[in-house]
Parts: sequence; C-alpha cells; structure tokens
Amino acid sequence: MKDYQPPYTLNSAILKRVADICELLGRFSESRRVQEIRLRRINRIRTIQGSLAIEGNTLTEDQISTILDGKPVIAPMREVQEVRNALSVYDQCAEWSPLKEKDLFKAHKLLMFGLVDSPGTYRKRGAGVMGVKEMVHIAPPAANVPHLMKELFGWLKSTEEHPLIVAAVFHYEFEFIHPFEDGNGRMGRLWQMMILRDWNPLFANIPVESIVYANQQGYYKAINVSGGDDGCTPFIEFMLDVITETLVKTQVKTRVKKTPEMILQALKKNSELTLAEVAVAIGKSTSAVERAARKLVKSGRLKYVGPQKGGHWEVIESK
Repeated sequence: MKDYQPPYTLNSAILKRVADICELLGRFSESRRVQEIRLRRINRIRTIQGSLAIEGNTLTEDQISTILDGKPVIAPMREVQEVRNALSVYDQCAEWSPLKEKDLFKAHKLLMFGLVDSPGTYRKRGAGVMGVKEMVHIAPPAANVPHLMKELFGWLKSTEEHPLIVAAVFHYEFEFIHPFEDGNGRMGRLWQMMILRDWNPLFANIPVESIVYANQQGYYKAINVSGGDDGCTPFIEFMLDVITETLVKTQVKTRVKKTPEMILQALKKNSELTLAEVAVAIGKSTSAVERAARKLVKSGRLKYVGPQKGGHWEVIESK
C-alpha cells in the first residue's frame, strides 16, 4: 500500500503557488491574532455555508448562525439537519486525525446522521456523478472501495510531498473513488481542511469553502479535466489558487473592519451582550470597546434601553 503513488505532475506554477501561500500564511498569522475568537465563529459559519451550498443547501450564513445559537429557523428539515450535522463535525474534528481511516468513518457517520441509511460505512453499490445532461464520472466498483481507500491512506501516511499538494491530491483521489453513498464532496473538502490544519492550525478557521463555492463551476471543471496524462495536476492548481484567494480576501476583511462596526455587528446578533462580552466576541480589550461604544452612543448609532441591570443595547440603523 505504501508504494501507491497518485498520478500528478508538479510544475513551476504549482511550486510558486505553494511559496506564495506560505508567505501569505505568515502575514495572515500576525494580522488576525487579535481577532481570533471572533473570526473563528464567522469563518466556521462561512465554511459550513460554502460546503453545503455546493451540494444544494440554501441556508444563509445568518440562518446557520441562528442554528449555531440553538434557535429555530424556518427552512427545509433536511437542510437544517445538514447544518446541525456539519456544526457537530466541525466541533469534533479537532479530535480526529486525517491519517486514520477509522476517523473518516466517525466523521461521515456524524456528517450524514439522519440523511442516509448507513452513515459511516463505505457504499455497497455502484456510484457516479451526473453532469447537466450526462454522467461525467463512473466511480470504481463498490467491491474495490476498501482496497482503494487503504491504498490512499497508505500514501497519505508515507508521502513526503508538501502538505498543500498532499491535501489537494487526497481530495481529488477521494472524489474519484467516491467511497460513500452520499456526502463525498463534503467529506473530501473536510479531509483536505484537516490535512492542512495538521500542517498549519490556521486552516481550521480559514473559510476556503466559501471561495470554492464562489468558483463552483471552476471546482467541477478542475475535477473533470483531471485524470489525463497529468493526473490531478489541474485540480492541484485550482485548489492552490482558491487557498491563495481566500487568504488574500480574509486578510483584507480583517484589516478594514473597524472596532465600532464590529461592536454594532455583535450587538445586532445579540443585543443583551454586555460590553465586556462584546470585547471577548470581537477580540478587543474592554476599554477599547467602551470607548468606541461611547462614541457610537454620542453619534446616535447606539443606545442603551432599560435599567443598568437587565436592559439591552439597541443599534440605530442609519436612514
């Protein structure tokens, strides 16, 4: 099994992308450290919304945030279940290793709970991927799946390739094998994130999925054009481009978001937060939040309603 080698070709463009991402990660680590608590929640919601939207789930980031807070939403029950399952998976995935096949089963069982008959087990029948008008991929026979997955995990454990490349290759090979009855896209993207997370913990909170969703046609095209003489090289290139774009966009959002706007956003979601709780939520000091809140009150954008204990904040929308 350790002799298995997925087909792909490294080129100068791929190596440059890897170097660029490593440089961006260094900058990203410094720029987001003070906002880590706030970004962890926001980016997890973006990740889940993006991954599920690729599979047809229509719930918005606000609806997913509401579910995360334990509140009801009006939406199709299956889509709500998909979100709840995904939230549970991302809560527990820190306990799993991307090198362990048994953890793959655990993740799938949780991700597809209540959605398929036998979550957490490889498929027992044939499978394929439909395009708009025709079948674009026929997966290997079900009888071959256990052996193919063991080969893939054997390669994952033994390869000395850069993790950015390893994660993309595993993702593509996983989709090619299509080992589960359903949920293969979600699982492939989750496992890519876990491989990257073990290399650099920042990837646990970087919303790559939202950029993949924005480039959904490119994602499917990269999968479909891979598999020729260059193996999954086109897919590697696509994923490295997506990661680069995600890092750039997330850095920009981190830089331009000012403390007053962060306070207003936090209080819109929960008007009963104290300023100390807002400070924790947005990763700022309590004194900085109190100063900004006083300015917001003075400018008429924020006011406190009710007694000092038991009252709440009210955000004043500009007309």
